[in-house]
This record gives sequence, structure tokens and C-alpha cells, in this order.
Amino acid sequence: MIWIILYILFWHWIADFVAQTHEMAINKSTSNKWLTKHIIAYGNNLLFGSLPILAAGAFLGHNWALPIVAYVILNMALHWITDYFTSRWTSKLWVKKDVHNFFVVIGLDQFIHVCCLLITYKFIIGF
Repeated sequence: MIWIILYILFWHWIADFVAQTHEMAINKSTSNKWLTKHIIAYGNNLLFGSLPILAAGAFLGHNWALPIVAYVILNMALHWITDYFTSRWTSKLWVKKDVHNFFVVIGLDQFIHVCCLLITYKFIIGF
């Protein structure tokens, strides 16, 4: 189970940080268009990260495609909602130069994302 959690966290890091462009990061707090672009990149990377799991399932005679696609889509929606609020909150803190609380909210944002990823994994995929 620990390897699954580490795999989920690794692909979350890739999807949420590495795949996010500068424009997405700067503009998602004021533009739903840029927030949605970030979420599409996020979802594409989560799906890409799921390919080895889909291949392993196919090799073992399982079709995990529907649960994995449902997992990715649900987490895209949850990520959009979370970032909608946290990016606006952090934007205000940054303008006020409240750096400590800026990073407190960034940490909360990541905590919420990880909770969503692990809880939806448990209830949708569960293997």
C-alpha cells in the first residue's frame, strides 16, 4: 500500500507543479480560464501516470480503465474547486506580503489535494 501512496504523491507533484506553466501559476488566482488550463494539464498528467497501472491491469486480465478515468475526472473537479479558493486566498496574502500565511495556505492546499487523492482512490479504485 505504501508504494501506491508514494506513486500517487509522485504523480500529484508532477501534475500540480512540474506541468504547471508560469502563466497558469500566476493567472489561475484571477482567471477561471487559466485555472481550467492548469486542471486540464493536471488531469492529463494524472492519466499519463496511470498508464503503467492500466497496462498492469490488462496484463493481469483486469479492465481498470473506467475506475481510473473516473478517479482522474473526480480529482480534476476537486482540484479545480480547491485551487479556486486557495489560489485567491494566497494571492491576497502575497499582495499583503504575509509570506508566512501564504505558505500556510499552500500547505493546506496540498493537504486537501492529498486527502482528495487518497480518499477517492480508496472508494473508487480500492486495490
